[in-house]
Amino acid sequence: MSTTAADWFAGARPRTLWGAVSPVFVGTAVAIDLDAFDATLAFLALGVALALQVAVNYANDYSDGVRGTDVDRVGPARLTASGLAAPSTVRRAAFAFFAVAAVLGLALTVLSGQLWLIAVGAAAIGAAWYYTGSNRPYGYSGWGEVSVFIFFGPVATIGTAYVQTGSVPWWSWVASIGVGLYAVAMLLVNNIRDIDTDAIAGKRTLAVRLGDFRARRLFAATMGVPVALAVVVSFVHPWALLATVVALPSLLIGLAMRLRAQGPQMAVIFGGVSAVGLTYGVLLSFGIVL
Repeated sequence: MSTTAADWFAGARPRTLWGAVSPVFVGTAVAIDLDAFDATLAFLALGVALALQVAVNYANDYSDGVRGTDVDRVGPARLTASGLAAPSTVRRAAFAFFAVAAVLGLALTVLSGQLWLIAVGAAAIGAAWYYTGSNRPYGYSGWGEVSVFIFFGPVATIGTAYVQTGSVPWWSWVASIGVGLYAVAMLLVNNIRDIDTDAIAGKRTLAVRLGDFRARRLFAATMGVPVALAVVVSFVHPWALLATVVALPSLLIGLAMRLRAQGPQMAVIFGGVSAVGLTYGVLLSFGIVL
């Protein structure tokens, strides 16, 4: 069976890419606020984040597929597990995007003069691969949400701001936490949906470890806390209150999860998290700039 461009596009999981866009937008908004915006550095940071997100999606597809943990999954079909693409081909696709991220990251390092970015980039690539790769993937031990929060929250947001400004104000850390929590919520949707099949496959995600009830409560918290953090940012940038327009949809999505949404409803919740997470990042960015 030949793999079409549409298959590869779906395998890249485009609905997750906002998780790479939001932190770069917020970080760049910080740079604009401090009169230190650099378009080249901002675009390079965005390219790195997007390449890493696509790379980790393909890497997870490959690693979970060859382990057999995706055979009975509830969500959308994966390239490897469904047989749409050979495992080696999916692995090469992951490595290709890791390489793109590395090249863009090196360019960002050279242009910004921040040599520490090499270490951060290496850590990000390592975290992306070992999430489900290797003999002891940390994603199978319940640490996936922690990694997602760190790299798609503070690291991406503060890193984007720092390479342009050389310093970051305290409120930018608060903003980065909100962005990171929505990224965690995105992962939790999938892990809560797959609790039963992951437990059978020996995949001890955080949702499996917490159990269905507590995992759903954690999800609701990750949807609500960012709204409160936007209010904190508004103490310095009043227009950051724009981001609180997601309060009602965040509440409703959290409530739907608490009411034990299942099956097809989880796909709707995932779409809602994606829309809310992107909207939050964009509006928070505009609020900081204004």
